[in-house]
Amino acid sequence: MRGHSMEIADWRRKIDELDEQIVRLINQRAAAARAIGELKQKANLPVYEPQREKDVFDHVRRANPGPLSDVEIVDVYERIIDVMRALQRHHD
Repeated sequence: MRGHSMEIADWRRKIDELDEQIVRLINQRAAAARAIGELKQKANLPVYEPQREKDVFDHVRRANPGPLSDVEIVDVYERIIDVMRALQRHHD
């Protein structure tokens, strides 16, 4: 049984490392989205751009190597984009 718990601990360590990278990348994405939000504000453009969001979903589907399905990866991105949109709105 010991072998199994070591294996789980190893995988969890790996997940912790990946989470650190994911958090950094999501924050870099947020910084970019905030910069776009500022430019939209100056240009009087709407924060919500359904076509752009559709393009992002198409792009991540094309980039998706699995094991997540396209539906699952888009699920994750819907939440990310919700957060980014809120960031653009409440930025003032």
